[in-house]
Amino acid sequence: MDTQRADHATATVREASAHAHAAGAAGDLLSEVDSRIERAAQALRERQKADGHWIWEFEADATIPSEYILLRHFLGEEDDGETEAKIGRYLRRIQKSDGGWPLFQAGFTDLSATVKAYYALKIIGDDPEAPHMRRARAHVLALGGAAKANNFTRITLALFGQVPWRGVPTMPAEIALLPRWFPFHIDKVSYWSRTVIMPLAILMARKPLAANPRGVHIRELFTTPPEQETDYIDNPTGSTIGDIFVAADKLVKVIDRAMPRPIRRKAEQRAVDFIRPRLNGEDGLGAIFPAMANAVMAFSALGYPEDHPDRVTARQSIEKLLLDRGEEMYCQPCLSPVWDTALTAHAMMEANEPGAHEAAKAACDWLAEREITHVKGDWAVRKPDLEPSGWAFQYRNDYYPDVDDTAVVGMLLDRVDPDAYAEPIRRATTWIEGMQSSNGGWGAFDVDNTYHYLNHIPFSDHGALLDPPTADVSARCLGMLVQLGHERGHPSVDAAIQYLLNEQEKDGSWYGRWGVNYVYGTWSALSALTAAGLEPSHPAIRDGVAYLKASQRADGGWGEDCATYWDEARGESKDSTPSQTAWALLGLMAAGEVESEAVHEGVRFLLRQPMQGPNWEEVLWTGIGFPRVFYLKYHGYSAYFPLWALARYRTLMRSNTRALGTGV
Repeated sequence: MDTQRADHATATVREASAHAHAAGAAGDLLSEVDSRIERAAQALRERQKADGHWIWEFEADATIPSEYILLRHFLGEEDDGETEAKIGRYLRRIQKSDGGWPLFQAGFTDLSATVKAYYALKIIGDDPEAPHMRRARAHVLALGGAAKANNFTRITLALFGQVPWRGVPTMPAEIALLPRWFPFHIDKVSYWSRTVIMPLAILMARKPLAANPRGVHIRELFTTPPEQETDYIDNPTGSTIGDIFVAADKLVKVIDRAMPRPIRRKAEQRAVDFIRPRLNGEDGLGAIFPAMANAVMAFSALGYPEDHPDRVTARQSIEKLLLDRGEEMYCQPCLSPVWDTALTAHAMMEANEPGAHEAAKAACDWLAEREITHVKGDWAVRKPDLEPSGWAFQYRNDYYPDVDDTAVVGMLLDRVDPDAYAEPIRRATTWIEGMQSSNGGWGAFDVDNTYHYLNHIPFSDHGALLDPPTADVSARCLGMLVQLGHERGHPSVDAAIQYLLNEQEKDGSWYGRWGVNYVYGTWSALSALTAAGLEPSHPAIRDGVAYLKASQRADGGWGEDCATYWDEARGESKDSTPSQTAWALLGLMAAGEVESEAVHEGVRFLLRQPMQGPNWEEVLWTGIGFPRVFYLKYHGYSAYFPLWALARYRTLMRSNTRALGTGV
């Protein structure tokens, strides 16, 4: 018995020692976390604008700055002696060693991006025989030549006379006259598609030729002379319905050529009537570069003089997108102040450092002024009786409030001061409920935008014509509703939960439509479902946790490549990133895993990463515009998400309940 007592005492001492060691290690870790949070929060306070908002750079691939140069030469504008030189330096720097340009950092060469970058550099004066141009040309030819570029690239080339108009799918201006019951109608595609298509329809009707004052061509990028090429239009999906649409395109081309002039002019006017109220001041049509550039070219094609107010407004909005880095310059695809401000303020509230609440309150005041209550946007076609509310992604985009932004802002206003912002919170809640699609999910801008057959038309080779519900946006909306008091049993909540459960992948993850990729989607879903009352023991939650743990890299972080939007690259990872590590940590902690080794290791990874100002060092991109087509670098992601994750870790580790207080 004495021996047993001694063994038991020894085991008790060892267990106590282990607990003490773990507690000491946790204490040391929390001390480091405290220091990093203090540093990051202070840097964010210093970065906040005087009026309360935050904004970071918003970077896309070579396509947008290349298109900016091509736009200037379409219009025949003279260079100021600096802009084109700076953009040229930017394009040369981001060129890959194989000669091409990728869609995202460290990605593979994309043919269309490379064709546009090559043309932009040649048009500003780069010698075609310079080594970087020879490498680019060789890569384009190896990929089949410029004739194999995507539709939007070939449309640009047609405007410059580099390919015949038969080389692009027809989008006749008369689409503006089609009734809503017709299989194709502008209201049946996404907001970004309709704002791009309507001015583009004018361009495709008028078929203007770019001024191109230097007369620059790129015939050397074609394997067959472009006027002799016969294989331009193909089936984007390979389906039978796609074949039908390809055949229909040939018929539409015949009809387009024979269209009576009065009908054509009526259609063009209808397109102008769509564009003008949506010009959006200095923020531009749709507040996105492709729509803004098309609007400028459409006004030019219609004969609007340079000083016409609509053309001036459209042209000036584009200049707002230029970002000057000193030696380099690039054109952003749009601006992200509402998204950046709301997420940064959430991180500041989570950090709860001195001055953080005041900074978040100033952000909320700035956001409250930007609620869209005076315009019923395009969303009202499906929901005409719904009270307007919502926030855009950009400074202003009144016709297109963003469901995702609205959910994040709504949660923030409630978190900071629910009484002061009671009315915008009420309106936003009503709007979010009203924007729920019939399957229980939410799209980004529209309700039930699910006309999937339209993705088979030749024009839609980018596969992003529509705005169907997605798991990540739906999770944010569910999180908002439950944070604001909606419980299980409420129809919107129950439908959203079921939608998310239905969307879970076989490996336990959720697809990330608006962030890269399954880590982003899984964080979003886990946060919302647990906030809605699903226990950590629920099978869907356990499967989501298992996915995140299995995805953790050896260095303790998480990193998912942009290429994972291709099925064959699923699971691909080049390196861990602070933003994706933060998402994984937030997802795991939402599921009750704050004391797991996976979370501790993820926190240690963040603490090891160097910082510059408020940002953790992050090279790889983690943002997405359109899967497999258009990627984004949100420069703020490596600032506010790691801070948010560390602050939540600290809060939960020092809490007696380990309970989350918000749906994000």
